[in-house]
Amino acid sequence: MSSTFTMYTTPWCGYCHRLKSQLDREGIAYDIVDIEQDPTAAEIVESANNGNQTVPTLVFTDGTAQTNPSIAQVREKLAALAS
Repeated sequence: MSSTFTMYTTPWCGYCHRLKSQLDREGIAYDIVDIEQDPTAAEIVESANNGNQTVPTLVFTDGTAQTNPSIAQVREKLAALAS
């Protein structure tokens, strides 16, 4: 399964680690970008979060974003993208 979103994260983010574990357990494919290593990624996160570097921020193939979503919200979004 190809990824349908990118997760923007940091190494120290507990919410990011939790969501990554849930996604991995459910077999949901995603790309991951560390915003501390990629200034362009940090700008993407800021634009999705009113200037804040809030992670995890997920950006989907349709250009929409979710900030700190639950696994249920991610599943709902993926289902909507698939239909």
